[in-house]
This record gives sequence, structure tokens and C-alpha cells, in this order.
Amino acid sequence: MQVFGSSGTRGVANEELTPAFVLRVAKAAGTAWGAERVAIARDTRYTGRMLADAAASGLASTGTDVDRLGVLPTPGAQFYAEREGVPVIVITASHNPPQYNGVKLVGRDGIELVVSDLEDIEQVLLAESATVAPWDETGRVREIEGITREYVEELLAASDRETIADAELTVALDPGHGSGTLTSPEFFRELGCRVVTVNGQPDGHFPGRDPEPVPDNLEDLGQLVRATDADVGIAHDGDADRAIFFDENGEYVSGDATLAALAAAELEAGDTTVSAVNVSQRLVDVVNDVGADLELTPIGSTNIITRIEELEEKGKRVPIAGEGNGGIFFPAFRLSRDGAFTAARFLELVAERPVSEIVAPYDDYANVRYNIEYESTAERDAMIDAAANHAQASDAELNTRDGYRLDHGDAWVLARPSGTEPLVRIYAEARDSDRANELAEEMYETLADAKTDA
Repeated sequence: MQVFGSSGTRGVANEELTPAFVLRVAKAAGTAWGAERVAIARDTRYTGRMLADAAASGLASTGTDVDRLGVLPTPGAQFYAEREGVPVIVITASHNPPQYNGVKLVGRDGIELVVSDLEDIEQVLLAESATVAPWDETGRVREIEGITREYVEELLAASDRETIADAELTVALDPGHGSGTLTSPEFFRELGCRVVTVNGQPDGHFPGRDPEPVPDNLEDLGQLVRATDADVGIAHDGDADRAIFFDENGEYVSGDATLAALAAAELEAGDTTVSAVNVSQRLVDVVNDVGADLELTPIGSTNIITRIEELEEKGKRVPIAGEGNGGIFFPAFRLSRDGAFTAARFLELVAERPVSEIVAPYDDYANVRYNIEYESTAERDAMIDAAANHAQASDAELNTRDGYRLDHGDAWVLARPSGTEPLVRIYAEARDSDRANELAEEMYETLADAKTDA
């Protein structure tokens, strides 16, 4: 796909992602969907209203009525889509820096569009074949109120409120100024938790931290856990479809460890789980211990969703899936990543024992991640070619499903271009931190040299 990547389309707002471009995407979506009504939601980003206005204009021009949902977590928009049976355009750049924005497309079943559906819309967009309605048949736009509360009520109904409330947990929450500020504090309080927050005000400039919930951005959350004697820390990204955790000591918990712990609680023999090509050995170990199967896809929620649907059509049971970035699916609830619901499932485990004990079996691996920025296609292509040559020269087992992953038995390293930013990402994992750093640095130096020579 030329336009839609691993999770929609994104770019720097008003430079790469302009109102004119969003209008074209909306017109193409409205044409391809042929729906009488489409909803629009957005996260808190400063440019969100501007781009949502463009999307509403594009949809209305095709004769489609528009429901404006306002600021709402992406999983809340998916709840509305499924309940109302209407597609949704979500204006969000998820975890990207504040200057970015993006477009994510959700089907009338509440599920992000699979690759084939995105390709249909992309074909209309690139061919500039969107339909335009006569002036007196253009769509009407209406504001929808109360969706945040209705979404919270759905979360409460799907959660084990009694178990969580009986534990009298204290939750330290960092919604990162994103759309989760409007729903997660209320949700966790109504689960019976004492909730303390940091970065809890909706603000599209993200003054407290960048939206991506990675350790360097979450120091305040660790301090809050320690200062308030909280049982757990929870952080979201900009559109609250991810959850990252801190233990009761204020220590960051790897998203890979969280996924493994939740998978161990969900999977049974004969089940299948789905993850991406950068999967941690932690999840592999759980799958092997339980007697389940693991399917790997290219990185990105769209690819994982596509594979889950294919497996379910074949009669396979997929109780949990996801990536180690905090984006986890519980398909029996909804085939969407939902940071608040993921946190509630994790709180059910925390009600029984401390976070540090829950993730202790999955602390045996060290992870390293590097990013290399590029400014031109030539630099990117040079780095990808260098990764390919490096892989071919290695004795490791090679997986090219998404980038170049080298499995060494005791460790692995992966290099792949980001689907949402001008970056080549390098991941490495090993039981020994020196080994992980060695593999990552070797790949990094190889790619950095190629970029310099480009």
C-alpha cells in the first residue's frame, strides 16, 4: 500500500498531512464505503479539530451524513462503530510526537480495516475517482454527546469489578494528556480503585511528556507510584489503545513481559495467538509451555487483525494477541486494542499478587531498541540494502516477513523501516544484556555507515 501503512496514514500536520489530503482520504472512504452515515472521532492533538473538520467536509461532499464524536479514545470510537453499525474515521497519530497527526479507518463492525479494505479505499484515492453528491444531496453533520460515558459503561460491564474492588488497589495513572484523560480516571475509580494521576489534563501540545509510553517518557509515573505507595502504574499513548505498566516499586515493566503474563492467564492447549515479527522470546516460551500455537505477522495492528480474522474463519480460538508495545487484543471482547480494557484485565491479576511477582517469570530477557532517522528515500534504501547484506552474511536464521530478523538461538536482532515515521528501527533481545547490546550496535553501525555513504 502506498498511503496506508501498518496503522493508518500519518505525517507532520499541515506539512505532510494537510487538510486537503485528509479531505481526499475522507472522500475516498465515503465513496468506497457507500454508507449513509459515518462517524468522526479524534484524539487531543492541537491539529485534530482542523483535520476532523476537513474529514467531515470530505464525507459530506459524497452525500454521507456525519456523526461528530469529538475527543474520544480510539477504542471508544470502535465501540460506537460496532454499536451503531457505522464506519468511523479517527484523526489520531497515536504514539507519534505532538507535531504529527494521522487518519485511522474503522469498519462498521468496530474493527480497524483489514489490508484488502484499505486497498479498496486507496485505489479510489489514487485514481481520484471519489463521487461527489449534488448540492442538495450533500450530507448533514451532527454532534453526538455522551459517548465517553457510554464507552466507560461498556468497559465496566466487561470487567471483573468485584475482584478488582475487593483488592482495594491504588492505581497511579499517566494518560499522557491524550484522549484517555477523559475516560480512564473515571473507569478505574468505578472499578473500585483509588486513582492518582499525572499528565491528566487533555492537552494537544503534550506538555508533560511525549505520547509514546516508553521508559524515557514515563519517569514521572515511576515517581508517582513510589510517592503514593501505589500498587501499579498505568500509562497510555495518545489515543489510549495501549497500556504500559509499572510495578509496585515504581519500576517500568516491559510490554513484552506484560503480554506474556496476560497470555499465560488466557491461553490453553490448542489455542493460537498472533504477534508481530519482533515478538519476544517471553511469549514464545509461554506458547510452548501451554501447548498453543504462535502466528507471526508484519508489525502493525492492521496486519495482526487481518491474521486473527483469517484464523477465526478457520475455526481457531484466538483469546489474546498483540505486540510488546502495550497494544493487546482480547478478540472475545472486541477485535481492537484497548488500553483501558487491557489494564482492567491486568488489574485482575494484580488483585491476586503484586505486579513484580506477576512478571517475574518473564524478566529473563534484555531488550535494546535503536532508531536511525533518515531524510531521503536514498538514505532509507541504503540502510535497508545494508541490513539485507548484513543478514545474508550472517549464519543466523533469517526471517524477512517485515524487515530483516536474525535469530541466533540465544538472541535475535531485527532491522525494519517504521511504518509511521522516517525511521529505521533496530530491535534486539537476549538473555544477557551485553549480548543484546552487541547485536543491536553491530546492526546500528552497519546501517549508520550506509546512511553516511548514501
